[in-house]
Amino acid sequence: MAVLTVRTVPDPVLRRKGTRITKIDTKINKLIDDMLETLPAVHGVGLAAPQVGVPLQLAVIQVDEEDEPVILVNPEIVKRSGLRLVSEACLSIPGYKADIKRSDSVLIKARNRNGKEFRLKASGLLGQALEHEIDHLNGVLYIDHLESPDYLQRVEADEEEQDL
Repeated sequence: MAVLTVRTVPDPVLRRKGTRITKIDTKINKLIDDMLETLPAVHGVGLAAPQVGVPLQLAVIQVDEEDEPVILVNPEIVKRSGLRLVSEACLSIPGYKADIKRSDSVLIKARNRNGKEFRLKASGLLGQALEHEIDHLNGVLYIDHLESPDYLQRVEADEEEQDL
C-alpha cells in the first residue's frame, strides 16, 4: 500500500467526470487500499479517486477511525431530503473553508469492493461526506455551491478541521 498525492486546484482532473468502473479487479482493489491508507495520512474524512489523479467513479469515506470505511464504486444519490448549512473544507482546496447548503439526509446506491450493490441512508457528517465525494466524481467542488467566491474563508493552520 502507498500514501498517494492529493491533487489540488486548478488540476484539471478535479473537473472531469469520473468514468464508471465496469470491472473490480486487483488494480481497483489496490487503488482502494492506497486511498484508505492515504485518508488518515492527510487527515481526511473522504477521498475520491479524481483527488489522487484517477478519473474513476470511486470514493472512500471513514468518518471515525473506529468505523468501518465505506467503499463507494459507481455511487449515485437516489434521494435527498431537507437542507442544512454546514461548514465544509476539501483536501483539494487546502487552507479554505466555507458554509454551504447540504441535504439533511441522503440515500445513495453504490457497489462495494466485491461488486455487490448496496444502499446507504445517512445524515450528519457521513451524509455530508457522501454528497461531497459524489460531487467530486462528477467534477464538482464544494466551492461551486457558493453564490460568490467572497464567501470562502481562510483557515489558519491551528484551526484546520478534518477535510472531506
